Amino acid sequence: MNKELSVPVGLINASWGGTPAEVWTPKEVFVEDAGLNEASKKAYVTPWWPVVPSKTFNAMIHPLTNFSIAGAIWYQGESNVSTSYAYTRLLSSMVNGWRRYWGIDFAFYLVQIAPYTYGSEFQGPLLREAQSKFDLSNSGMVVISDLVDNVADIHPQNKLDVATRLADLALAKTYQKKSGPYLYPSYKSMKIEGDKIRIEFDHCESGLISKNGDPKDFEIAGADKVFYPATAKIVGCTVIVQAKEVKQPEAVRFGFKNKSMPNLFSKEGLPANLFRTDNWTLQ
Repeated sequence: MNKELSVPVGLINASWGGTPAEVWTPKEVFVEDAGLNEASKKAYVTPWWPVVPSKTFNAMIHPLTNFSIAGAIWYQGESNVSTSYAYTRLLSSMVNGWRRYWGIDFAFYLVQIAPYTYGSEFQGPLLREAQSKFDLSNSGMVVISDLVDNVADIHPQNKLDVATRLADLALAKTYQKKSGPYLYPSYKSMKIEGDKIRIEFDHCESGLISKNGDPKDFEIAGADKVFYPATAKIVGCTVIVQAKEVKQPEAVRFGFKNKSMPNLFSKEGLPANLFRTDNWTLQ
C-alpha cells in the first residue's frame, strides 16, 4: 500500500492469538443482545487466553480510540467454531461498537478462516459461511482456501499472500486504486436442469477455471438429503453438477467440509468461496 499510494502506512498490532471474538467486543453489546450474551458463555475456557467478554476490548482496543485510523484488518474465528450460529451477528455488533467509539465508519476487512481439521466435520465451513454473511458498509472479506499447505496446522504458514489479498482489497475499496484482483467468485443462483443443477457465480466476469483437473469439492443431493460427490463442468460463469446416484437433484454444496481446498478459481486467480444451497440440518 505504501508503494501504490506513495504515503506512509502505519500499523497498530492489537491481537492475542486463540481468543474468541467476544473478548474484543464492547460490553454494551452483550447487555443489549441476550442471544449473544448466552453464546458468549459457551467459550472454551483455557489458561492461555482470556474468554471474559470485552476484556481485551477494554485493555487493548479502547485505549487506541484516540488515534485516527483508516481501517482495521481481522483474522480470527477459529475459537468461535462451536458457536458459528451467532458469529455473523457478533462480528457485526463488534464492528459497529468499535465504529461508535471511534466516531467514524472506518473500513473493516476480514480474512476467512483456513481449512483445518476440526473435531466436527462442519465446524469450519459453518464458521466460514457465517463470515461470508458478514455484510456491513465499508467492509470486505478475503478467501484463503488455496493458501494452506497443512490442514493439521491451524496456523497456515503463508501469510504474505494473505496480506497481499488484504492490501488489494483495501486499495480497491478504500482508495479506489486497483492493484490486483479482489472480488472472489461467490454463489449467485441455482437452476435444476433435469438430473443436473447449474450454479451461477458472481464476480467472474472473465469466467471460471479449475486447476489440476476438473472442479472438485462439489456435492449434490435429492429429497432424501443424502449428498454424493458430484462431477462438475465449467460453462462461462456457471458450473453444471451431477451425480449418477441423484436422479432428481435438489441441493448443492461446494467446499463444505473442514478440510476442503477447492480448485475452482476466477480467471484472475482468486478462489471461489464455499456455499450450500440448502438450509438442512447438518449431521
